[in-house]
Amino acid sequence: MRHSTLRQLQVFEAVARLKSFTRASEELFLTQPTASMQVKKLAEDVGLPLFEQIGKKIYLTDAGHELHRTCLAVFEHLDRFAMIASDMKGLKAGKLRLAVVTTAKYFASRLLGMFCQKYPGIEVALKVTNHERVLERLMSNQDDLYVLGQLPDEVDAVAEAFLDNPLVVLASARHPLAHVRDIPIERIGEEPFILREAGSGTRRATERFFSRHDLKLKVRMELGSNEAIKQAIIGGLGISVLSRHALALDTEAPRGQLIPLDVQGFPIERLWYYAYPSGKQLSLIAQAFLEYLQQAPRYLGGLSRHSIAGRPRPSRQGAGGGKAP
Repeated sequence: MRHSTLRQLQVFEAVARLKSFTRASEELFLTQPTASMQVKKLAEDVGLPLFEQIGKKIYLTDAGHELHRTCLAVFEHLDRFAMIASDMKGLKAGKLRLAVVTTAKYFASRLLGMFCQKYPGIEVALKVTNHERVLERLMSNQDDLYVLGQLPDEVDAVAEAFLDNPLVVLASARHPLAHVRDIPIERIGEEPFILREAGSGTRRATERFFSRHDLKLKVRMELGSNEAIKQAIIGGLGISVLSRHALALDTEAPRGQLIPLDVQGFPIERLWYYAYPSGKQLSLIAQAFLEYLQQAPRYLGGLSRHSIAGRPRPSRQGAGGGKAP
């Protein structure tokens, strides 16, 4: 395998982890034929097939499993060297890899901007995706830090809350209930809802809330982004439940066209968490950015509806023995 390249190993690892050439191509910003060719050349260098296809699914062969374990070890050593090198440079240079759920982009970009102004030599890789993909990245340790609205108990990670994430009912300013006070939950349950895709943390929280009141949502439409949902609300297609942060720095909807409804039981109080795998050794850069996350209510000013300073912040330590900073 002397002629195999690091890029080929990266492509192979992504395909092995995601069990899909298409998803691996999207993650690595490659075309699918390019990804397939890289894996094919690698298999030729190894001299053994790395994948087998059964129906529409692909599976690792025995040689593929062994190579995948080798890839993970190689990447772990490279990451450790990169961390040591950046620590030796202090915070003058290095890379911060951050993965956040879709709604968190409304404040994560602003925090990153302030952080990079202080440390202009740092390169930032920000991955914005849905809740399930962020969990996948967390469990496979692809990034330095992760920001999400909830963390399942089975994930072995250190997690700590750092910012409020109130969920509100949003409607068009022209909606008949726009200026009604103390709207009963039963009444709002009669409205058609526009929700995020299945697997979204906001959607799960919304469905749990209405389920506790023995109400089933009337879902008119599922959309894959908050921006699309807001445009559908403005168009009169229904109402939705979104994070109040989704209204911050809003450039998609003209001011005054969206309004939070005054509904009993709302806002649903949730929190934003940062997380990283238990036992992970954070670089100096990642540790420095954690300080920004922990001070988010102060840095974000008007973007944070409540301050969580002065009351306990829920934290959780994974089974791996990591400690919250």
